[in-house]
Amino acid sequence: MDWVTIVIYLLLIIGGWFSVCGASYDYGDRDFLDFSTRAGRQFVWIICSFGLGFILLMLEERMYDMFAYLIYIGMILLLIVTIFIAPDTKGSRSWLILGPVSLQPAEFAKFATALALAKFMNAYSFNIKKWKCFLPLVAFILLPMLLIILQKETGSALVYLAFFLVLYREGMPGVVLFSGVCAVVYFVVGIRFDQVFIADTPTPIGEFAVLLMILLFAGSMVWVYRKKWEPVRNMIGGSLLVLLIAYLVSEYLSPFNLVWVEWGLCVVTIGYLLYLSLSERQRAYLLIGLFALGSIGFLYSSDYVFDNILEPHQQIRIKVVLGMEEDLAGAGYNVNQSKIAIGSGGLTGKGFLNGTQTKLKYVPEQDTDFIFCTVGEEQGFVGSAAVLLLFLALILRLIATSERQTSTFGRVYGYSVVSIFLFHLFINIGMVLGLTPVIGIPLPFFSYGGSSLWGFTILLFIFLRIDAGRSRRL
Repeated sequence: MDWVTIVIYLLLIIGGWFSVCGASYDYGDRDFLDFSTRAGRQFVWIICSFGLGFILLMLEERMYDMFAYLIYIGMILLLIVTIFIAPDTKGSRSWLILGPVSLQPAEFAKFATALALAKFMNAYSFNIKKWKCFLPLVAFILLPMLLIILQKETGSALVYLAFFLVLYREGMPGVVLFSGVCAVVYFVVGIRFDQVFIADTPTPIGEFAVLLMILLFAGSMVWVYRKKWEPVRNMIGGSLLVLLIAYLVSEYLSPFNLVWVEWGLCVVTIGYLLYLSLSERQRAYLLIGLFALGSIGFLYSSDYVFDNILEPHQQIRIKVVLGMEEDLAGAGYNVNQSKIAIGSGGLTGKGFLNGTQTKLKYVPEQDTDFIFCTVGEEQGFVGSAAVLLLFLALILRLIATSERQTSTFGRVYGYSVVSIFLFHLFINIGMVLGLTPVIGIPLPFFSYGGSSLWGFTILLFIFLRIDAGRSRRL
């Protein structure tokens, strides 16, 4: 048994409970174990999670492999049922009410998806570079995402994108991950600088910068995949020279939109890549051309998605993070109050139960999504750093444990656990500090709630059981 991971888990659980006590405390409360208080309910869920973890460790590890698909199908059916029978809770239909208990199936679908991916990739004939293997993997990930989006729980759905890190570890071409990063950069730059213009010209910086990146990325990919200097020189050097001449003409002779010139350069570049593909009979050039064409399509569809598909509150949150708006009384209120709370903690914090921002309830959702601001205010920089170091130790330990697995099933499941924890940690801490949009996902083992606590416990302890039986999978 990996006792190091279990000790880290226990430390995080204990730290999380004290944080919930501090965040939910009202002046006059005496008994933190009273079930009528949030701290009391969290304590009961922690005890239940210990029992749940013990049961998972007692089961035979082969059962997780044997019933992986059955568990996945069951969770998919539960997600479908949730769409229709769950009551409206703060605008979403993602919570099932079972008497005094409320459960969120989206939290439990993570371990089911991880098991299904591990089972599928453990097959003898599996090869991630084959479309017949890669497409089912994508379907395994996107299906629960779609169902959770239909529950109007976008934040929880985005967590499933973390599974693509697992696919990259298992041999997915790096260009797929690179394309995802490019999509984020295109979206942010295109939206943020859409109404900012270059000097005195009618050229929007956002559109200009993204099209320039597409040209540079296409040329760079030719060098990475073909190692030929001449086409790279023609594409990048020629594009930069033409743009420089166009800028000088626009600046000193007759102002015009430089994006028009970039459109022409993109057409020429894609045509040149197609010519190279046919003349040299190399598919790499064709794929690079398709990448450039898809990037252009994404750029001009992102405005439509932002304006017509995203909900108004989601648009405002993105604008606040990107600095396009400063809505301290509306969408930016949570983040602003959270930063005040963290900053007021100083180096060593104000002490347990002595935080003013959290005690006076200035921070909405301070015991769930914004629980980290309680740590920052009460324990200061030292306490916040200690929590982050504990999470770092957990992540590094899980990576090392994943690498020592003797089967693909164990390794894939282990990296799925790592990816889920990393995504939650990065996004939650980022949104509390105002670095990422507020999408409403919990901080593992810290945020108040039984569903998230049990979901993370199941995710982790299944892996611990698989790891404990790794020697029998030789």
